[in-house]
This record gives sequence, C-alpha cells and structure tokens, in this order.
Amino acid sequence: MYLILPVLVALLASLYAAYSDLKEGIIPNRLTFPLIGFGILLDAIFSYQLGDAMFFVYAIIFTGMVFILCYILWRLGAWAGGDVKLFTGLAALLPFQPSLVRYSVLGVSFPIIASYPFPLTLIINSILGILPFLILFIFYIIFNYKRHLLEELLEPIKDYKTSLIFAFVIISAITLTLMITSIFSLQILLLIFILIYILTMIISKLPKKLKIMIISIVTLYSVYQNPQLTIIGILTLWASIIILQIIRKLLGKVSREALQDKVRIEELEDGMILAHKLYKENDKYYFDDRSFLDKIKEAVRTGNLKSLYPGKLVLTSMAAGLTREDIKLLVELAEEGKIPKKIMIKKGVPFAPAIFIGLIFSLFIGDIAMLLLKIFSMIRGIN
Repeated sequence: MYLILPVLVALLASLYAAYSDLKEGIIPNRLTFPLIGFGILLDAIFSYQLGDAMFFVYAIIFTGMVFILCYILWRLGAWAGGDVKLFTGLAALLPFQPSLVRYSVLGVSFPIIASYPFPLTLIINSILGILPFLILFIFYIIFNYKRHLLEELLEPIKDYKTSLIFAFVIISAITLTLMITSIFSLQILLLIFILIYILTMIISKLPKKLKIMIISIVTLYSVYQNPQLTIIGILTLWASIIILQIIRKLLGKVSREALQDKVRIEELEDGMILAHKLYKENDKYYFDDRSFLDKIKEAVRTGNLKSLYPGKLVLTSMAAGLTREDIKLLVELAEEGKIPKKIMIKKGVPFAPAIFIGLIFSLFIGDIAMLLLKIFSMIRGIN
C-alpha cells in the first residue's frame, strides 16, 4: 500500500490535471488542494506505520521546498499557479523515489535515482518533457485552426533536393576527415567534429560545379570502401536534416504564429498572456517583439547595451497572464492612442500534460538529467 496507493493517486491526479489543462486551460483547486492534504496525511500514516518520525519530517521539508521553488518560478513567469499546486501535491504524495520496478539496460540500472530528492527529479523531467508535448500541441493548433501554416511547415519536405545535396556534403566531409585523421593518427573526438564542421562549410561554399565534382568523387570512394554504411549514412542524414528543419520551423516562426492571435483590447480577459512585453520610454509606449537573442545581436552590432533594456517595463509576457488592473491600463492607453486597438496575445501552452509525462519518466526511467550525464560519461569513456 505504501508503494502502490500514492503512485496510483499521483498518476490519476496528474492525468486528470492534464485533461483539465488541455480542455479548460486550468488545473482546478478542487484537485490540487485535496491532493496536497491527502499527500501529507499519507506521509503521516506511513511515518507512523514505519515507526520513523523523520520520514514525515523529510516529506514536509521536501514538499515545502518544492512549493517555494515552484512559487519563485511562478513569480518569474515560468508557469501558472495551478502548476505550482500540482507539483506541491505530487511532492507530498511522493517525497521519495518509489521502487516499483527495477531493470537493467546495457549494464545501467533503471530507474536512475538522483542524489537530490525525487520531487526535483519530477520537476526536471517535466521541464524536459515539455518539448515533445509542445511539438504535438503546435501540430494540433495548426491542423485545427491555422491550416495555412501547414504549407510552410512542410517546406523542408518539398525542398528535399537541397537536403539531399547537403547530406552528400556532410558524408563527403566525414569521409575526408576519416582519411585525414587516419593519415595523421588523430583520435581526439572534439578535433574530429571541428574538422568535419570546417570541411562541411568549405564544401558548401564552393561553386556548384566544383562542389558536385568533389562530392561525387568522395562519395564514390566512400561507396567503394563501404557501400552499405555509406548508403545508410546518406539516407539517415537526409531524413535527419529534413526532420531537424521541420522541428526548427515548429519551434521558430511557425510556433510563434500558431501560438499567437491578434485580439481587440475590449476583448481581453483575465489570464490572457501578452505575446510581447510593453515598455515605456519618453512618454511613448511600445511592444518589443524582439527575442532576447535578437537584442544581444543588436547590442553586439551597435555596441549599445541600451538595446537590452529598451525602456521602463510596464507589462510582462509571463505565464501568470493579465490581471484586471493590467487590462484597465491597456484599455486606457488604447483610448488615448498610445498603443494599437489590437494587440498580440499568445496561447498559454498547457504544462500539466508535461508534468504527467515527467511523472511517467520519473517512475519508470528515473532522472533524465542523470541519464544524459551517464550517456555522456559512457561516450567519453569509449573515446
């Protein structure tokens, strides 16, 4: 019961929270508050059954620690208030790593247990789990509401010839690098990657006829040496390039357009999230639609650090969303003609499904960050 009951409740609660967040855009208090109370009650019961008061003490400490951390992230705009309460409830239910399953893959024992408390593993895995969910969510928005973005998203597939040529370029660079490293007996992994990158850039910049001639000669040599590996490598690279281009569009321009809508000021509601921050400078108001990376590039190009801080921040674009006071201010500014009558609002991406995914990962795989470190250590050990 100590193992199964809290895990079962955590799974059902996070699944319902994911459903509610997707359908209604909120994680209801009627779920999270009882979840926190029930988790603390179970901790007290299990502590009594185990005859170990420190079990309850540590459970309360871990739950409080998670609440404080998530509250700070909420204040910074990382996620909404319902996510804070859901994480707190799950921390109360599962303050320690449950030992439900134990298995081994390639000599690595799963689930991987981190040196820090299990609720932190859940938070880390949930943050890492947002990426696959975000991609699926953007696809959902495109198919249901913004079909015009589908053509741009599938552009890399239509432009398959360019990707195929680039795959040949990379294979040629890899082949030439292996030839160079074998001649000079170079086995430094970082140096090999740098050399592949440099050769790829050089071949890509060559005139078209010269480039085709070089990649043809080098590819034919590679096929002669190892035809199966060369063909598999070209096809894998070709598919990978197309997939990466699609993901890049998903997380770039397509995602921005898919997750933003233009809304009239009078149609604003509590909780809506500004797409861009509102600044004030010299009694003028404006929305800054530049990314942080764009600001850094501009600061480096112009040598003016002011571009990083374009004025006094009036309203943010945080996950907590607009309050009634914020909406009142925007209405007044629009009536005075200081801001447009329509502004960009971004759709809040539901985070609860990522928490559910993170919980599954945490229970059956373990700490993903620790797994990545293990993989990195294994690769470094091989080389």
